[in-house]
Amino acid sequence: MEAIAVSQVVIACVNRSGGSRTAVEWAAHEASLRELPLEVRYGSPPDDLSTAAMLVLDLPTTEDDTTDLATSSAALTSTTAFACPVVLLPVATPARRAKQITLGIDARHPAEQAIDFAFGAAQVRGVRLHAVHAWELPSCAAGLRFGIPEEDRATWEDHEVQLLADALRPWRVKYPRVPVLEDVVLLTPADALLHHAEGAALLVVGRGSGEAPGFVQALLREARSPVALVP
Repeated sequence: MEAIAVSQVVIACVNRSGGSRTAVEWAAHEASLRELPLEVRYGSPPDDLSTAAMLVLDLPTTEDDTTDLATSSAALTSTTAFACPVVLLPVATPARRAKQITLGIDARHPAEQAIDFAFGAAQVRGVRLHAVHAWELPSCAAGLRFGIPEEDRATWEDHEVQLLADALRPWRVKYPRVPVLEDVVLLTPADALLHHAEGAALLVVGRGSGEAPGFVQALLREARSPVALVP
């Protein structure tokens, strides 16, 4: 494990809702794993996050204690301004022993910081990294009159498998003690992640500057694990 600057801190921002206790407990556990101090803030995140190794947010809830995705939209959009990883906790996040870290990865355009964060999270927990790459059939498949030949589909899938292996190779070298399961799935990215999220301590995805929160909302609607957005 690489040394982490002592100036870093895990920050938990809570809104005194039903999920606040869960958010603080999760952030405290994460800080302990990383041997970092924990800072708890009520209300909006601080303006200066230069020392934040991670920002943990609980989300607004409805009257029946479920995640209020409608009012969470602004909060999700604001996360694109943060330079540190942001972890969002659905209210339904259960306390359980972690079996793996699940990483959503686009093998064609891999988000390097997200991959590194996911490998690091798996290493500090001593669990497996499950890397999930979603893909779709090429546009030419729609024009095949008699369906997709099995040989063609196998060739396309083999190509996706190779892309994923190539994208992960540098981090397998960097984190040799982290066991990795690679999955190539013919689903939408959100469905692919949720399909393989059972037992995950964390779902990790990359995010771009100004990226719309629709994909993240799709995850939070069904996810039973915290979701990490890594710039």
